Amino acid sequence: MWLEVIVAEGDRLIDTDPAQLAAPVPTCPGWTVHDVIGHTGAVHRWAADKVCQTGLYRGYDTIAFPDDATVIDWYCDGRDLLVRELRQRDPDAPAKTFVGERTNAWWCRRQANEVAVHRFDLDSATRAGDERPIEAGVAAAAIDEWLELFAPRFVEMGPGVPEHLLGRTLHLHAHDHTDGEWVLTVTPRGFDVTRGHVKADAALRGSASDLLLALWHRRALKELDVAGEGSVADEILDLVHVT
Repeated sequence: MWLEVIVAEGDRLIDTDPAQLAAPVPTCPGWTVHDVIGHTGAVHRWAADKVCQTGLYRGYDTIAFPDDATVIDWYCDGRDLLVRELRQRDPDAPAKTFVGERTNAWWCRRQANEVAVHRFDLDSATRAGDERPIEAGVAAAAIDEWLELFAPRFVEMGPGVPEHLLGRTLHLHAHDHTDGEWVLTVTPRGFDVTRGHVKADAALRGSASDLLLALWHRRALKELDVAGEGSVADEILDLVHVT
């Protein structure tokens, strides 16, 4: 599944009209379409380097990408390298990651989620008002990943959790997915997460795609159905800003 997502979403980046490369990206202030494509290609190459254990790169941000329209072909080459290396490996075999040893399957999901969100970024610049949603199953799995991986990591790196938020709760409800409910309870280190339909201090309801994009600060809360204390939802999501 995940490799097919990487290919399909990557194809949408590859289909970019070179004339649109300079367009600003509303969901990533300060970035252009060119930056989104180059960044995503760099992340794919860095992931392939981790999977292959070749040690070529210290991080994705050390990888330079072309400053002209050839960035599209450069992205394609990086995407194809990643897919080729993952496809020929046992998904359950151990793999190095930026959070310790995981599996090749972990990288499949991580890179699928990466390109799906950045494809939405591209759409925000080139299809404003007609952005294509992230498929519900992919988005729900990406919400799980955000809660498991990014939330604790970036809460820990941040200025700390305000005392008045400790113990406050947020219910996420994806109406288009059968297992699409999460309840977050704020702790000093991030969130305790349970599944199910539980009354919380605040609730956000929408498609799995829109909920995911709200977590990544690509959707404003006003674009979702908000119940309870909307200011609490705002503050909870503001705890996690991935840099």
